[in-house]
Amino acid sequence: MKIGAPREIVAGEARVAMTPDSARQLQKLGYECVIETGAGAAAGFEDAAYEAAGVAIVKTAPALWKEADVVIKVRGPEPVEVKRLKKGQTLISFFWPAQNPDLLEACKARGANVIAMDMVPRISRAQKMDALSSMANIAGYRAVVEAANNFGRFFTGQVTAAGKVPPAKVLVVGAGVAGLAAIGTSTSLGAITYAFDVRPEVAEQIESMGAEFVFLDFEEKAQDGAATGGYAAPSSPEFREKQLEKFRELAPEMDIVITTALIPGRDAPKLWLRDMVEAMKPGSVVVDLAAEKGGNCDLTVPDQKVVSDNGVIIVGYTDFPSRMATQASTLYGNNIRHMMADLTPGKDGQVVHNMEDDVIRGATVTHGGEITFPPPPPKVKAIAAQKPKEKPRELTPEERRAQELAAFKEQTRRQVTLIGIGAVLLLGVGLVAPPSFMQHFIVFVLSCFIGFQVIWGVAHSLHTPLMAVTNAISSIVILGALLQIGSGSAVVTLLAAIAIFMAGINIFGGFLVTRRMLAMFQKS
Repeated sequence: MKIGAPREIVAGEARVAMTPDSARQLQKLGYECVIETGAGAAAGFEDAAYEAAGVAIVKTAPALWKEADVVIKVRGPEPVEVKRLKKGQTLISFFWPAQNPDLLEACKARGANVIAMDMVPRISRAQKMDALSSMANIAGYRAVVEAANNFGRFFTGQVTAAGKVPPAKVLVVGAGVAGLAAIGTSTSLGAITYAFDVRPEVAEQIESMGAEFVFLDFEEKAQDGAATGGYAAPSSPEFREKQLEKFRELAPEMDIVITTALIPGRDAPKLWLRDMVEAMKPGSVVVDLAAEKGGNCDLTVPDQKVVSDNGVIIVGYTDFPSRMATQASTLYGNNIRHMMADLTPGKDGQVVHNMEDDVIRGATVTHGGEITFPPPPPKVKAIAAQKPKEKPRELTPEERRAQELAAFKEQTRRQVTLIGIGAVLLLGVGLVAPPSFMQHFIVFVLSCFIGFQVIWGVAHSLHTPLMAVTNAISSIVILGALLQIGSGSAVVTLLAAIAIFMAGINIFGGFLVTRRMLAMFQKS
């Protein structure tokens, strides 16, 4: 069977569903790959690169649709493309079936099997095919790049001869895939980053990335993410009011706000209202990643960048992944390739549309001349956020003392056991070994014990515990060498001198490296 990727005909779309690398992987599954001439040019993939990967170049879109058994696209099919569908042909693309019922009916009438990449269920096994997450990751990263491009100052704070530059303050609303990507990019650029999400259990993820989680003094029973497809559940009106109150408090301090709150199939909730924009400083930036569904900000205009009356820039672009077409095409091509791997269990180039498979069934919207949307709930629950860990109960003084006494007794028991075993072994060796050997052996055992206690008892005053321990070992080496340097043997004296020299390098080097490391954290 043949897999074909036509050129995207939606204005401004630069992505392509097949890259030279993904084509090589599809060929390993037994498929022949074809692509329309120039389909990958906007994403940086020339026809020559496809030919080198063994992909056949087709000159026109109608010829490709006629030739391919499986057609892979980024955007959903346009009306002219629907007319090219054949009975039994498989189409894989973003589709948004809930928003496009007429398109769904048209594909059903053509008898095509349509797999919507936006309908891939959010279960662990399907993560490799989760194109929504792939594109959201890019959108979050690109949102920070667009914010930096429109912001008039550095992200990171600097102290220069010309003056001190304060770091930018960034607020990310929503800590899904796009939000976490934005947080990671913002913190890496040196901005003071704050993040908010209706799910308090994501606080640990946010803080582990170097951002500060914005808590609300409001308790609301969290809804399991599995019940909402892995997305945050809609909030109650009371929670929303508390949330908006917190945003109004933060608005005057923030330089950049990135909003990412969006659940597929629903309109974007309004979270950054007009009065919040008016409270921001001139030159501040709002990047609205939900602009395609109406936007999280009151002043967002889809596909445009506007400036408010008080000088705040609101970026409402809806094509963030397409603005990084090379990376987006690479990730999307991998998502498609993994989907085809599930559709080709025999790796023989033949599609097996197994409607008993949770992933394939969930993503299929038309099959065998029937509309199969919406799918039944998957047998495996959607990826849900972990429940917040309960804080351990604080022990009373009596319980703490009892716990410490039990630990001391256990430690003493282990030590007595080890000493007993060591004594038995030493006695056994003494019964068969000559007296001269036992004298040296006992000195060796005692020196090991004393050395161990000395080394591990060193206070970690240096940069790392490892460096402190190595310096302690070197110190013992020097002590031993000093005792031997007065020996009557020239060879022993030479070896002792070399040992002192090498151990001295290690000690002084440890202090030097520590000083240089500490200097990195000292302000000028």
